[in-house]
Amino acid sequence: MPHEAQGTALLRGAIDCHVHCAPHLNGRTVNVFDAVRQAAAAGMRAIGIMCNFQNTSGFAALANEELGHLGCEAFGGVIMQPTAGGVTLEVAKAAIGYGYGPGTGAKFVSLPTHHTRYIAEREGRSPTFLETTFSVPSNGKIPDPVPAILDLCAERDVVFDCGHVSAPECVALAEEAKKRGVKRLRTHGSRYPLDAIAEITALGGYVELTFFILTHATQVGLTHVDEEKHKINGSTTIQDFAPRMRAAGERCILSSDAGVYLLPPPVEAFRQYLMLTQSEGFSDAELRRMSRDNPAALFGIAL
Repeated sequence: MPHEAQGTALLRGAIDCHVHCAPHLNGRTVNVFDAVRQAAAAGMRAIGIMCNFQNTSGFAALANEELGHLGCEAFGGVIMQPTAGGVTLEVAKAAIGYGYGPGTGAKFVSLPTHHTRYIAEREGRSPTFLETTFSVPSNGKIPDPVPAILDLCAERDVVFDCGHVSAPECVALAEEAKKRGVKRLRTHGSRYPLDAIAEITALGGYVELTFFILTHATQVGLTHVDEEKHKINGSTTIQDFAPRMRAAGERCILSSDAGVYLLPPPVEAFRQYLMLTQSEGFSDAELRRMSRDNPAALFGIAL
């Protein structure tokens, strides 16, 4: 029998809820079918397909129709970037209904990732571009049509994702989501202060920390919104992440955010991430919670 790479056992039953795959504008290591086949071969339970340019629930439904017998479920959703239709109730409704019938549509509806004021300012975008981006005003009042989208997520019991907003914006969104009965909320807290992470989780949110942020892929400009290519400035290490993982506690999620051509395929990237996290003193039980139990609870996936 071939030698099994160290850490492979950590993948069994795991759910990587943040996978990028082809078709895409940037180079990808896998297409949607490869992503499912490779995850299934590793014994993983599910993968979540994300794209900054379009709704992925159709990709996921197609993959499940063709490869569901392998035992690894694919799920998708929409990031409401301009290329996917923007932040509108109609975009959210269409994504939730897009698939092979009831229950096969979007598992998540996300605010923009690379079309928020927070990210655009970090990327050094022009004032004209900044005017088009999503933001929550400093008074914390959630702009329309987000309240209606939150109501839809609450009604349909799908995940509302805060996208890439600042920590104060995310706290305001989490507060509004809780008031409106949203039971499933995710945010990406790679650079959030510990007190904000604690506040978000206290409001019922899950905080996701992704492998991509720790890697050399952040040194290369990529296309996320339009023809311009941008990179994430500043280095981040697993030592930066570990306190955030602990601050999120019972509501931390680990994901690869892999698929870009500069990184190993998502399954291998996820294995490396879990081993890297293990090296910071996290137990196997904690790793299972962050890579299996929490994403299963958030996205309603049976284990």
